[in-house]
Amino acid sequence: MKIDKLYLVGFMGAGKTTVASALGRRLRWRTEDVDARIEARERRSVSDIFLRDGEGYFRQAEREILRDLVPERNVIVATGGGTFVDPDNRALMLHDGAVAWLDLPLSRVIDRIHPDGRRPLASDPLQMEQLYLLRQAAYQDAHVRIDATVPVDDVVERLLEWIGY
Repeated sequence: MKIDKLYLVGFMGAGKTTVASALGRRLRWRTEDVDARIEARERRSVSDIFLRDGEGYFRQAEREILRDLVPERNVIVATGGGTFVDPDNRALMLHDGAVAWLDLPLSRVIDRIHPDGRRPLASDPLQMEQLYLLRQAAYQDAHVRIDATVPVDDVVERLLEWIGY
């Protein structure tokens, strides 16, 4: 089986968007960022969507974007931290392409997350820790786990090796 689509999953701050861009350049594939597509469609930020319409509205928009991306090939999709937690999203991604979990310890996530309000679910440290632990169980369903504590170029090399390029 030739891999022609890769979904990157993992907790906020794991580097999904950064890795998608670097990998896309290497493969000469398009990259899509689920959060960026939602922001473009809604013409507002993720934090504003959460504030005004709630997480449920955001998650519905996320599902719609994923469905829109199904026909796309030769693409790397950087998902939001919670995208893969939804069972329907998870099943769609696992069936539609290869799914790589960029795994980063919580202590490193905390170092990377800026407390500027752009990540609504990161405002409360205790809540973020609980969310991290909850999401770990879902991420383990990914086809492969990649250590995201290493430099981006190393993550890209590991992904290239895994997909056979």
